Amino acid sequence: MPPGPRPPNSDAVLARLAGLHPRRIDLSLGRVRRLLKALGHPERDLAPVIHIAGTNGKGSVVAYLKAMAEAANLKPNVYTSPHLVHFTERIRPAGRRIGDAALARLLEECEAANGDNPITFFEITTAAAFLAFARAKADLTVLETGLGGRLDATNVIARPRVTVITPVSLDHQQFLGTRLAQIAGEKAGILKRRVPAVIGPQHAIAARVIADRAGELDAPLIRWGREFSVRPDADGLGYRDADGILDLPHPSLPGGHQAANAATAVAALKAFGNPRITPAAMAKGLAQATWPARLQRLSGGPLTRDLIARGFAVWLDGGHNPSAGRALARALAGGLDDAFGDTGPLYLVVGMVAAKDPIGFLTPIARLLPPPRGLWAVAVPGEHTSFLPEVLAADGRRLGIPARPAASLETALAEIARQPPGRVLITGSLYLAGAVLKADRVRIA
Repeated sequence: MPPGPRPPNSDAVLARLAGLHPRRIDLSLGRVRRLLKALGHPERDLAPVIHIAGTNGKGSVVAYLKAMAEAANLKPNVYTSPHLVHFTERIRPAGRRIGDAALARLLEECEAANGDNPITFFEITTAAAFLAFARAKADLTVLETGLGGRLDATNVIARPRVTVITPVSLDHQQFLGTRLAQIAGEKAGILKRRVPAVIGPQHAIAARVIADRAGELDAPLIRWGREFSVRPDADGLGYRDADGILDLPHPSLPGGHQAANAATAVAALKAFGNPRITPAAMAKGLAQATWPARLQRLSGGPLTRDLIARGFAVWLDGGHNPSAGRALARALAGGLDDAFGDTGPLYLVVGMVAAKDPIGFLTPIARLLPPPRGLWAVAVPGEHTSFLPEVLAADGRRLGIPARPAASLETALAEIARQPPGRVLITGSLYLAGAVLKADRVRIA
């Protein structure tokens, strides 16, 4: 008997879809609405939605929401971007990462419905995610915006159960505006009339813009520092809101900024209102959440095995804007993981893509005491918009960090291996983080 037809391959379909629009990013809702109509409006058949926008912390909040829901034996649809190693990481119907063949079939269905009409890569893949979620037996849907909010392809959801805005800061200015107020206005575009809005820690300017928009929509505000707060101590987190104090464990993800992310997720689930999400489920979820490339300690695959064998602790973080730089600096100043006794000099491996702000990102880290021992600047593998290593190294030296360009990640780590053992932080881009995880053969569930 001749072999049956090969199952479709999502990589081939994704490559084809990338050519449907001349621009990688072109914020609009018209094209995706047209396609969703042709598909029968799958976005109207989703399990109740928690919609999340913001500059920093979105992914961590998603991770906590997913973990707490699953701890309550609920099945969440989860949509995130970008992926780190493979596109299937972005779409998780009922909590499980979509299979490659299933993704390819959905993409082909969207491609056929779209015909020859222009549409961006993110728009058509978002439509595929909605198809997957509409056909899944799930209890809730967690949607992370791709870029901004007001014109993001995920913002076709007419009435989410809850909206969330994590900290807003300067990023993607070429698309969202050059001032914080403009960017906050774009993020506030996900707010909906009379839908509860959970707002994480914000600069006063962003908070005012968000509050004004919520007032126009009569959307109840649940704000960090006002309607809810959290106090970390040695034993865990004391979460406080109008219902009183909830004692929770420290979140599983490292870094002091995770207390606010965890509290934001708790506030969102309380606003969501499913009685199965009990305090015990929240506690279990916070303690078990995972999110790769967010202060992730690597355990020693082919890329990092030699360094770790020589006594180095190797950390990976996809932070790439000034706000993320400040969070990293605070985490480094406090010790990334006291349980492992991380001490010794700090070595940086940094790669960034164009339109980012290397000086703004690196300045808080350069001010650490003691300062970083050295910085190795690398190109982000596979990214044609990557900063030249020579440019990044020059920026590092401007900030007083001994910095040099390296021909590759492997070269940088080999040179660091000849230094006194200490901590290595690879950072600057989620695309760089993905390349590290792929080279180190880290499995992403």
